[in-house]
Amino acid sequence: MTDLTKNKSDNQISIVKLEEFLDLYLVQKAPALPDNIKEFIVKYGPYISLVMMVLMAPALIGLIGLSSVAMPFAYLGGVRSGFNFSLSTILMIGQLALQVIALPGLFKRAKSAWRLMFYSVLVSIVYSLLAGNLINGLVSALISFYILFQVKSYYKN
Repeated sequence: MTDLTKNKSDNQISIVKLEEFLDLYLVQKAPALPDNIKEFIVKYGPYISLVMMVLMAPALIGLIGLSSVAMPFAYLGGVRSGFNFSLSTILMIGQLALQVIALPGLFKRAKSAWRLMFYSVLVSIVYSLLAGNLINGLVSALISFYILFQVKSYYKN
């Protein structure tokens, strides 16, 4: 097995272990949401996600525009500063892209769409860390993971 194949399988195992860990603590040990709330989230969640994506789009477009204006001057703040700003922008675009790709599957209650939303929250955590919002990022990730794992059983293959 090559190093690349080994690293890929190790990453997949890590994601599976993280998912099992979160399932244990956010579904089995945490208090469950009432079934009517879960059904509401699964039924109207895609619409809420769509509205949030529409609201996020102007901010993202503005950030991309600001990034392109600020990049020539990034050396004044140091290379790291400009790099973090660009990486943050790329992560935000990635998070939005994952949500957009997941949207049709969320309406169909597909497990693959649930997994894309899971990845979106993981990207959100990395984005928050780079932006320096550690506490806010962890709290919002915990809430997002709780809701995601509470409704996971509603999504089928």
